[in-house]
Amino acid sequence: MKRLMTLTLTVAGLLASAPAAAQETLDLGTLKNEEITVVQRLLYPKADRTELHFMLGVNGVAFEPWMVAPKIEVGFGKHISETLGWQLAVAGGYGLGTSAYREVSGVAYGIAPEAYRYLGELTAGVTWSPVYGKMNWKGQRILHNDVYVPIVAGLTVEQLAWGEKFLAFAPTVGVGVGMRIFQGDNGAIRIELRDDVLVEQRKQSGTTKIKQNVGLHVGFSRLGEKK
Repeated sequence: MKRLMTLTLTVAGLLASAPAAAQETLDLGTLKNEEITVVQRLLYPKADRTELHFMLGVNGVAFEPWMVAPKIEVGFGKHISETLGWQLAVAGGYGLGTSAYREVSGVAYGIAPEAYRYLGELTAGVTWSPVYGKMNWKGQRILHNDVYVPIVAGLTVEQLAWGEKFLAFAPTVGVGVGMRIFQGDNGAIRIELRDDVLVEQRKQSGTTKIKQNVGLHVGFSRLGEKK
């Protein structure tokens, strides 16, 4: 009986001391956002990995009234860090007349505008990737992705669409926005919208033309092995 009383008193004492112990917890007050740092390892890191990409696209989705150009681009680069990388790319395609071009150059009007069609380009540049995120797809799948900004410079080749087929070798600079949607450790779907600005010396009219080639590209990337 004495043992049971002793055990009961001991348990009661422990329960009574618990609130007192809780009251001794250190109160830090309200933490500001800048005082909280969360470090999370990326599921699909890019640093020190190569990237080979293949994309199909179309130039002339904006600002170009006369020509639209299906194109193919192949590129290779390397990610120096999670946010910065470099790339080289070569692309080829062929400009096709829009409905506006066919109308004004047809029988009704008989006017041939000074339209130059896209043939290809060679570019080099950097990609800046400031955002890595996750998307919930229909509540069933988490898609890891990053958002990047391509900044390129190079040379674009275009050709007069009618008459004597003068070529224009145009210095080019471009900037855009893109997204990689990772498909496992080594693959990613790549979507990119880029605005290339060309400076063309046009022989047919003897003029200098500033032209914008806005291109939309969709393709696939193959990343090198993780280091």
